[in-house]
Amino acid sequence: MDTGISTPSRIPSVDEILKTPPAQQAVARFGRTRAVEAIRQATAAVRRGIGAGEAPAASAEAIAADAVLWLETDARPNARPVFNLTGTVLHTNLGRAILAEAAIDAATVAMREALALEFDLAQGKRGERDSLVRGLLCELTGAEDATVVNNNAAAVLLALNTLAKGKEAIVSRGELIEIGGAFRMPEIMARAGAKLLEVGTTNRTHEKDYAAAISPKTGLILKVHTSNYRIEGFTKSVSGKAISALAHASHVPLLNDLGSGTLVDLARYGLTHEQTVVEAVAEGADLVTFSGDKLLGGPQAGFIVGKRELIARLNRNPMKRALRIDKIRLAAIEATLRLYRDPDRLAERLPTLRMMARPLADIEAAAARLRPVVAAAAGSHFTAVVIACASQIGSGSLPSEVIPSAGIALSATATRGKGRALTALAAALRTLDQPVIGRVENDALVLDLRCLEDEAAFVRNLATLHVEERR
Repeated sequence: MDTGISTPSRIPSVDEILKTPPAQQAVARFGRTRAVEAIRQATAAVRRGIGAGEAPAASAEAIAADAVLWLETDARPNARPVFNLTGTVLHTNLGRAILAEAAIDAATVAMREALALEFDLAQGKRGERDSLVRGLLCELTGAEDATVVNNNAAAVLLALNTLAKGKEAIVSRGELIEIGGAFRMPEIMARAGAKLLEVGTTNRTHEKDYAAAISPKTGLILKVHTSNYRIEGFTKSVSGKAISALAHASHVPLLNDLGSGTLVDLARYGLTHEQTVVEAVAEGADLVTFSGDKLLGGPQAGFIVGKRELIARLNRNPMKRALRIDKIRLAAIEATLRLYRDPDRLAERLPTLRMMARPLADIEAAAARLRPVVAAAAGSHFTAVVIACASQIGSGSLPSEVIPSAGIALSATATRGKGRALTALAAALRTLDQPVIGRVENDALVLDLRCLEDEAAFVRNLATLHVEERR
């Protein structure tokens, strides 16, 4: 009589496995098709193990349990939240700015409900999606008009294509930047159809260099903020105000690409002053471009503010439609911009600014509280000590700015194989339900705590770490 109990010479059938409680639960959670697929994979693995002499046959319940584990692992989203303990506030690889609660709420409403996106409620007819944020952008920057696209590279591309297609775009040789992902300004200009005309040298550019380059072939002058590097020493650059005066005298538009872009004076929060969008507009730039997901602390976007006539030309460019942003980000952008109307409470409401301005004493206190927990989770093969460290803004913003911070340094206790031990520890932290991402320096894995705000969630997450089993 068939008892349904497997022996070394027999593997349960798919139908037998499907009758087990774990398999029935898998069907309820993941659907029959996915459950059957997982069971077949688990059965095939058992069969391979038997054939290789590495494992005996397994029971129906054991195979079902393996199938459930595979389904649960496969069901994990690829876009998973992580604990950013790298010390880089705006980490490009970790999604840059964390949105304010107001922006999250607004985006949720936009996802859940029909939205007056391109509908003028006052007139009862079709409107423009830019109108959702145009007024706020003009109010906060002092510009005549504004438009928005999906990122700052797109903003520069649209402006160049509109104003300098088939014409020369004058730019200082020292401002021909390369941004993340090997996207270079000369290549963006070429794609826009503009002809690059370099002036000056890498380290020194004078006003006369711009003046000599202007001709009937000139489409615009481009000033690029070197946000992701600094040239120091024997240097010379021309201010935006001086270039603006020269451009206007020659009836040539000036495009000032701020890159990251900020709407507030960061010196107010103990950071180095970075030219604000208001200042760039006041200097006389005809167009100013900047990002939404860096210092501004919002979702990914590219803003263009400036002269009304030029913004209108940009909006008539067919390329604008290809670069537009969706309703979800527009709703989040509007909510983020509204926070800037209350500068006194901005730091407490905007996560990016809150993390950058977080007092060192608070971070040191957190490091002292968490050190024993981290040490226990890492195990006896590692030591954990509180250290002083330096955070950075990231994403090309204030590249020479470092912010005093505190963290926990984990070092291997063994005298040999320290590198392998640290690699194993970093890998184990990345396999947690919410992966923990730190940085390796000076033969230690450093967990910079500047961006850690939910200590309780971090401790609960860390409780599942078993480094010894994964070494």
